[in-house]
Amino acid sequence: MADTQYGKTDLANWRADLPSSIVVALVALPLCLGVALASGAPLFSGLVSGIAGGLVVGFLSRSPLSVSGPAAGLTAIVLAAIEGLSSYEAFLLAVCLAGVLQIGFSFLRAGILAEFVPSSVITGMLAAIGLILILKQLPHAIGYDGDPMGDFAFGQRDGQNTLSEIISLLRNDIQWGAVLVALVSLGFLFWWDKARPRDGAWRFLPGPLVVVVFGVAANALFARLAPVLTIAPTHLVAVPVAGSMSGLLALLRLPEFTAIGQAEVWTAAATIAIVASLESLLSVQAVDEIDPQRRVTDKNRELLAQGCGNIAAGLLGGIPVTSVIVRSSANVDAGARSRLSAILHAVWLLASVLLIPSILNMIPLSALAAVLIATGWKLAKPSLFVERYAQGWSQFIPFIVTILAILFTDLLVGIAIGIAIGLGFVIWRNIQNAVTVVSHGDDVMVRARLNLYFVHKAQLQQALASIPDNRTVLIDLSATNYVDPDNIDIINAFAKAAPYRSLRVVIKGDARGETARLIKAPLTRARAT
Repeated sequence: MADTQYGKTDLANWRADLPSSIVVALVALPLCLGVALASGAPLFSGLVSGIAGGLVVGFLSRSPLSVSGPAAGLTAIVLAAIEGLSSYEAFLLAVCLAGVLQIGFSFLRAGILAEFVPSSVITGMLAAIGLILILKQLPHAIGYDGDPMGDFAFGQRDGQNTLSEIISLLRNDIQWGAVLVALVSLGFLFWWDKARPRDGAWRFLPGPLVVVVFGVAANALFARLAPVLTIAPTHLVAVPVAGSMSGLLALLRLPEFTAIGQAEVWTAAATIAIVASLESLLSVQAVDEIDPQRRVTDKNRELLAQGCGNIAAGLLGGIPVTSVIVRSSANVDAGARSRLSAILHAVWLLASVLLIPSILNMIPLSALAAVLIATGWKLAKPSLFVERYAQGWSQFIPFIVTILAILFTDLLVGIAIGIAIGLGFVIWRNIQNAVTVVSHGDDVMVRARLNLYFVHKAQLQQALASIPDNRTVLIDLSATNYVDPDNIDIINAFAKAAPYRSLRVVIKGDARGETARLIKAPLTRARAT
């Protein structure tokens, strides 16, 4: 689809995309700050990346619903790169170079890699992220902020892990004002999902916006009427206050281009490019799965957009960006229909940082935690587990393994484990009944039902070994387009030994006869026509 057509489609959906962009901005704000904090980067760098991801990637991407920004899956890599390089500015150069490499991946058509991920792994990733959102945000919902909101890894920087953090919060003082805000916010969000009218102006009212306004107003009332419930400043949003445009520009950082000759910079760039590309491809694939219209994103164009986004982020002092499933799923859930929502969410982030940073710093983290918990619930609904279970073990086991692996490691490691298990089941399904044996009197037919690869060797050997002596054997390969050399060697060995067992072997090859010519059967061979 041409860009002009995309632009017209985007603008036509502004009524749905405008309110959804506000929801995404509210979700993105604490995550941008939290990911930057967890990565050991300046807080403002997270906002820079959120804005760059929305504006640059949103404009260039062909994904209608994906939202890009700083990603939790890169925190460990970014932290190691910042600490291992000579300066933060050298790290910014690595981010720019990573973007250039991603553009190279796009021209190499590397986006096809996303198509090899089983759907059970994709849905497992979505469910795992939903559970992580719930588990990670529970501490923030009660006013315990031992770990940044953007840290999704099992092991945490504060020495805890996802599960021990929940146990620890029970031994700490609970901020009852934060709990009250979170409970009321959650109740409203779940109610609004069911009660929101389908027609009229009220259908465009974003529930998360109501929650944020309520959180700010409630905390102001606590300060006046019930000081004991007042939420501590440490449990409020902490956006850097620039004060003016000049102050904002002073917060920006430029790459250290003189570091381009350092091997460590290129190593960091390659690592960021590979991991960010994989995370983006998987995220976009997942977003396509939950898109109500089931649109398919051009993955190679996505790599190009992500590369340009990382170049922009690095030039302005930001950390790497990827397509992020949390923001994207919030975008889908809020009713977005086109990429205009992703672009507008960046506009709101930029406008908020410029115009109302003091107001942003009044938002309780517990209100934002409620928004993320509600998002997590929609990603990990019990009905999803029931649906996968009904599809059989070959779908359910990779789904569950992916969830557990992501929960107890991190996003990329967990997905790698899930893919390995999923591909194992794919191979297992494909080697079942690939070779059949049918007997009729003294005649036996051994038929290959599909192409034979090395994984079918054992099944072919077992089928041939099961044939009694003194038989006429037809080895039917007419359904194949390819038989690998290992299986041809097995057939040749069987044909060579056939006279010693009083077997007469007939080979029926593919329509082109290419396979039959490779088989050195000493007896009669019949070629399919």
